[in-house]
Amino acid sequence: MKSKGEIYRISGPVVIISGISTKMYDVVKVGNEGLMGEVIGIEGDKSTVQVYEETSGLRPGEPVENTGMPLSVELGPGLLESIYDGIQRPLPILRKTMGDFIKRGVFADGLSREKEWDFKPAVKKGGRVEQGTVIGTVQETQNIEHSIMVPPGVSGKVAEIRKGKFKVDEVVCILEDGTELTMMQKWPVRAPRPVKKKLMPNTPLITGQRILDGLFPVAKGGTAAIPGPFGSGKTVTQQQLAKWSDTEIVVYIGCGERGNEMADVLNEFPELEDPKTGRPLMERTVLIANTSNMPVAAREASVYTGITIAEYYRDMGYDVSLMADSTSRWAEAMREISSRLEEMPGEEGYPAYLAGKLSEFYERAGRVDALSGKEGSITVIGAVSPPGGDFSEPVTQNTLRIVKVFWALDAKLAQRRHFPSINWLNSYSLYSKALGGWYNENVSPEWVKLRDDSMELLQKEAELQDIVQLVGSDALPEDQQLTLEISRMIREYFLQQNAFHEVDTFCPMDKQYRLLKAISGWGDKAQTALESGVPMSEILKTESKDELAKVKFEEDFDKALNVILKKMEDEFKSLGGV
Repeated sequence: MKSKGEIYRISGPVVIISGISTKMYDVVKVGNEGLMGEVIGIEGDKSTVQVYEETSGLRPGEPVENTGMPLSVELGPGLLESIYDGIQRPLPILRKTMGDFIKRGVFADGLSREKEWDFKPAVKKGGRVEQGTVIGTVQETQNIEHSIMVPPGVSGKVAEIRKGKFKVDEVVCILEDGTELTMMQKWPVRAPRPVKKKLMPNTPLITGQRILDGLFPVAKGGTAAIPGPFGSGKTVTQQQLAKWSDTEIVVYIGCGERGNEMADVLNEFPELEDPKTGRPLMERTVLIANTSNMPVAAREASVYTGITIAEYYRDMGYDVSLMADSTSRWAEAMREISSRLEEMPGEEGYPAYLAGKLSEFYERAGRVDALSGKEGSITVIGAVSPPGGDFSEPVTQNTLRIVKVFWALDAKLAQRRHFPSINWLNSYSLYSKALGGWYNENVSPEWVKLRDDSMELLQKEAELQDIVQLVGSDALPEDQQLTLEISRMIREYFLQQNAFHEVDTFCPMDKQYRLLKAISGWGDKAQTALESGVPMSEILKTESKDELAKVKFEEDFDKALNVILKKMEDEFKSLGGV
C-alpha cells in the first residue's frame, strides 16, 4: 500500500489527493507543513480530504502522507482540567510554544507524556480480564478516581501487573499472550464505544433550575435541545447546567461560537467553584474550544471528540453531562464542506444527510450498563442557534425529531428581563411520565399534580391574555382575575431565577416543591375566600402574597417560608373567607 502521494486539487478546506492508497476516514498529513486532514471520499485513484487547518498557500504537487489511522483521541488520566481544540490538541500547551495564534501543521499529544500518575492495581497475576475490566485506578483530581480499563476487543489472563508511578504510555500490565496495556487508550471518534446494554432513563438530571426541574425535566442519559435566537441566554443556561447539574463529569464543547463568548467561558470556568466540593469546577471538566474563526473541518470533528471523551468517563461508571454549544455551527460546517464536495444540497443548502448526522450524535447519549460492569450515563444538551430565531429552519426541526426535551428560548422574554427566558408554552419534556415515580418517592406524592396544575394555569393565562389585550383585566370576572394573579405568581416567583444571585442561582428539589406548594396554597385560600364573598381587591392586598416573591432569595428559606405561611393563614382568617 502506497503511503505517499501528492495534492491534485484544492478548494478551501477540501483537498483532492492522488497517487496514494487510502481508506475512508484515514488521517493524512497534507503539504510540506504536514497539515492534518481526514479522508471523506474515494473515487478511483483520487481521495477527497477535509483538512482541519487553514489551507491558504497550499499548492498542487505538494506531498501527502497517509498515517493509516482514523481520527482518534487519546483517553487516559489527564483529560480533566484540559482545554482542547476540535482535534484534541491542548491549547495551553500550544500557547506556551507559539503565543496566542496557533501555527499550521503543529501537533501536540492530547495527554501529557511527562506527568507521572500513581497507579494502584485492582487485579492480580493469573486473574482473567475481559474488555472493560478495571485493572487499576489513578487519582486524577482530588475528587475523581480514574479507572484504567482493558480496551474493547482485548481479553486474557494477567501475566504481570505493576504498581507505582508511571507515565500514560508506560506499560502497567502484560497479558499471557504478550499484550501490553498502558494507562492510555486510543479510540476513533466516529465509532461509539461498546456497552453491555442500554438502560431506561428513569432518574432525572437535577439542575437546580426551577423551570427545567419543575416543568420540563430531562432524564440522566437523556437528550435535550435549547434553541434560541442571539442574546436569549443559551450560553448562560448551558453554563448553569454545567455548574449545577448533578453529574460527576462535564464536557463542554464550544463549537463555532464567537471568540469573545468562548473567551468568557475559558476565563470563567477555571474561576468557578464546584458547589459540591468547594474545589475548582475545572477539576471535573473537559473544555473543547473551537471558535468561529477556526477552520470549519475541525469544528465538524469537535463534536465527535467531545462525545468520545464523555463515553470514556461513562464507561468508568460516571454520570456525564455534555454541552454542545452550538449544533447549528456544526451543521454550518457540514454545509460548507458539502458544498465544496459539490454534493446535491438539501433544504436551505444543508447536506441531505443532516438528519442522519444529528441522529448519530444524539444517539450516543444514554444510561448504560458499561463493559466495566458499572452503570454510567451521558446526558447530551445541544444548543441550537436558528437564524433570526426561526424554529422552522432545518437544524431545529431535525433536532426536535430526535431529542425528547425541548427548552425553547424566547427573545421577547429576554427583552422583558425574564430569565431563564424559556417559553413554557412552546417547551416540552417527553420524560415527565417516566420520571413521575422518582418524584413521588424522592420529592412528594403531590409533586406531579402540583406541576400539572401549574401548567394548566399558565395555559389558561395565555388564553385569557387575548381578552385582556382587548378589554383590560379589570373587565374580567373575579375568578378569571384570580387565575391571572396566580399565573403571574408562578411566572415571577417560581419560573424566574437569577443565575447571578448567590442563593437563587441553585434551587434544590425540596425548596422548589415548598415554593410551588406555597403559591398553590395561596391560590386555594384565595379561591375559597372569593367563593365566600370576599372581594378580589381585598384578597390582592394580602402582604403574604408579596412576601412570597422575596422568599426564594432568603438563605434560611424554611424559616422565612414558615413565617409567611403563618401570616397567610392569619390574613385569610381575618378576611373571614377561610
